[in-house]
Amino acid sequence: MTYQETLDFLFAQLPMFQREGKSAFKKDLTNTIALCKALGHPEKKFKSIHVAGTNGKGSSSHLTASILQESGLKVGLYTSPHLKSFTERIRINGLNISEQKVIDFVEEIKPIIKEVQPSFFELTVAMAFDHFAKEDVDVAVIEVGLGGRLDSTNVISPEACLITNIGLDHMDMLGTTLRQISKEKAGIIKSETPVVISQKQVETSPIFLEVAQEKNAPLIFAENHFSWDADKLLRDGKEYLQDVEIGVKGNYQRHNVIGVVALMKVLNDHQLFKVTSDQISLGLKKVVENTGLKGRWQILQQSPKVITDVGHNEDGWKFVLGQIAEETFEKLHIVLGVVKEKDLPNMLSKLPSNAYYYYCKPNVPRGLDAKILEEEAKKLGLEGILVDDVNQAILKAKDQANANDLIFIGGSTFVVAEVNEL
Repeated sequence: MTYQETLDFLFAQLPMFQREGKSAFKKDLTNTIALCKALGHPEKKFKSIHVAGTNGKGSSSHLTASILQESGLKVGLYTSPHLKSFTERIRINGLNISEQKVIDFVEEIKPIIKEVQPSFFELTVAMAFDHFAKEDVDVAVIEVGLGGRLDSTNVISPEACLITNIGLDHMDMLGTTLRQISKEKAGIIKSETPVVISQKQVETSPIFLEVAQEKNAPLIFAENHFSWDADKLLRDGKEYLQDVEIGVKGNYQRHNVIGVVALMKVLNDHQLFKVTSDQISLGLKKVVENTGLKGRWQILQQSPKVITDVGHNEDGWKFVLGQIAEETFEKLHIVLGVVKEKDLPNMLSKLPSNAYYYYCKPNVPRGLDAKILEEEAKKLGLEGILVDDVNQAILKAKDQANANDLIFIGGSTFVVAEVNEL
């Protein structure tokens, strides 16, 4: 098969959460274990760091990988979903897995696919583990797909774990309260394995402490050790890093950085990997260059300023709107699309009423009809027009905006993925 035929085969044959939602999510690890067994247990052949959370786990995974690269290690990075190319999901030192290796893997494992009938995500996880093992990485940073306890990535035995912000998302699968969701995320905590919690939250902290105690896992809350003073990062109240430059924009990244730097402290303290403060500074600064991170408060053009961000749940929107409030502009234009399972009234009620909206539909089966989005927004007094296609909506916004306006594109990772200029 060609590369495109291989992808078509995967998309057609395997249930895919990205496209279909809840029906594609497998609530146990049986298939992943079967795939790994058939491949000779690649997940046991490399060291790993496991990253979970609601918001910030993707950025934190990239930041972690970038710092470890700067320390001279050969670093695998597994993230999801992809924005432009499937191969983005599996990288080593910033280089995507080759199309030929994707073809070869699928050809090799076709009989096992028929036998196991995995989901798209389960097969992709197995592909990543196989690639990292064959390429003999020093360490792989593995981002959880959804939840933690029952996520396909949760067959690894990591050197350390990082859990970022916990928010209300995927409540139909993970639970309806922060406590329930944090219990699922805490499922990545392993026996006697250090775990870092990026943000202390009243509802979730007791859950993490309880699970860590049960597992005899050393746990630290990053905020107990690290804080910001302008562009200086403090450690236990004393200056640690000066003139910190984060290569990916957005003030919310400061929460992620605190967690990632605390993780580096743990790796050093437990003599797992040696990372210097200079390597941390460089890794933070060069994260886009080192790992190819996209879609995080990414500025696409100036005059009018066009920005996109993958934030898509309640906490994600809170960070985005806070960042928008710091921008200077005459009028705000928002190109907006969402997926079907969102709590529309709750989400829309938090959006600025003085913005002008361009309602569109992300081109995935889960994408919500833009007409429904427009009708619900109108009920809340939001003014806008329906332009179903994402890029047509962006062109319409640019046409209507003046040089001093701000255009924001978001609402769903899948909207951002369709942006031509990304």
